[in-house]
Amino acid sequence: MSRLSRSLSLAAVSLAALVAAQGGAHAGAFGIREQSATAQGLSFAGAASGSGHLSSMFWNPAVITMMPGWNTEASLSLIVPRVDINPLPSVPTFAFGASGDIGQDAIVPASYNSYQINDMLWVGLSTTSPYGLVTDPRDNWAGQVYSRSSKVFSLNVNPVLGIKVNDWLSVAAGPSLQYFDIRLKRAAAVTPGAPSVILDGDDIGFGFTAGVTLTPFAGTSIGIGYRSRIDHELEGTVTAPGSRIPISSDLTTPDQLTIGISQAITPALTVHAGFEWTNWSVLETPLVTGPGGVVVTDLPLNYDDGYFYSLGFDYRLNNQWTLRAGVAYEESPIDTEVRSTRLPDNDRIWASIGASYQWNDKLSFDVAYTHIFAKETDIRILPGHQDYEGLPFVADVDSSVDIVSVGLRYRWDNPAVAIPAAPIVRKY
Repeated sequence: MSRLSRSLSLAAVSLAALVAAQGGAHAGAFGIREQSATAQGLSFAGAASGSGHLSSMFWNPAVITMMPGWNTEASLSLIVPRVDINPLPSVPTFAFGASGDIGQDAIVPASYNSYQINDMLWVGLSTTSPYGLVTDPRDNWAGQVYSRSSKVFSLNVNPVLGIKVNDWLSVAAGPSLQYFDIRLKRAAAVTPGAPSVILDGDDIGFGFTAGVTLTPFAGTSIGIGYRSRIDHELEGTVTAPGSRIPISSDLTTPDQLTIGISQAITPALTVHAGFEWTNWSVLETPLVTGPGGVVVTDLPLNYDDGYFYSLGFDYRLNNQWTLRAGVAYEESPIDTEVRSTRLPDNDRIWASIGASYQWNDKLSFDVAYTHIFAKETDIRILPGHQDYEGLPFVADVDSSVDIVSVGLRYRWDNPAVAIPAAPIVRKY
């Protein structure tokens, strides 16, 4: 099989896997952070500076210049959330009961490929699912007029070109094509067994990614990566009892800035740190319009921006085993003022462990486990809340998340026949 046909086969497999995936939102709001088994073992500390090996290109495409030769990395993450919404006795529909566990288990795949053309140029391709959400309470429950099932799905394909400018500076950028699909259900009435109102729509949008890596000193790596916002003009329908209306809505997924630093302390020990800003406030309140541009409804989001701070380390035991661990604190873009029954998100702490096994000079395996501790959370849909529709709803939320990721890395060319390194260019 030729190199080109093998690369196309890998891309096809990645796309097929992603189309089959259901996403679980675990990066604040409906974002998905689980894009790398290696970086997950560090709670994504240093993801932009290369701690996730090739999969770090999700956060910073310039890391592909750290990967000599022809490489593939793939991961699968099993997300197991537990989210129970328990209405308080003061809720008029309290007798209808709690939501049950609205969290749905999800498998999120991701795939990355890079090819070194010469000592200065690399090309790469990633296929990921950066946004996703599946929540599904019982059909008849106390908050059914505010939500039944919710689903968000995305597929992103991102080719990149990387340039190693000199021995301490690399840059990369590439276009990003994204499919986005949303489907939301709620009860048409308070009564048990009431039919559902369903809104669904999808679209393909375009954006870009860009990044830079700096290695100012031996053992120090700094990375800055940017994923642009992507505008979607969703086309779909609103289905209610006895009617079906074609609709459209403009929705923008947020841009994201990630900064990472990795510092070798000893030949075996490396410490990583990371910071991530996600511009969730760009969502605002998308209007849903029907024929003739008439406003049918809206999607009140009005999130704040999200922030993520992480710290971790990896330790190379020997030529085969590397162990890693990390912690992170996430400031959710959702607070009590806008928190809904669809997405009862809140600030949380990530705790992760992971390991890598180098099978031979071409093949290695990764595994990671994360537990997410959510801050005590409540829902207060009362007069003045953006979701309020005349029915007060007050509840406590009990939630936690477990994530298990597995990955593999493979180098297709012969590591013993490497392309010569770029010539050293002094900074001063």
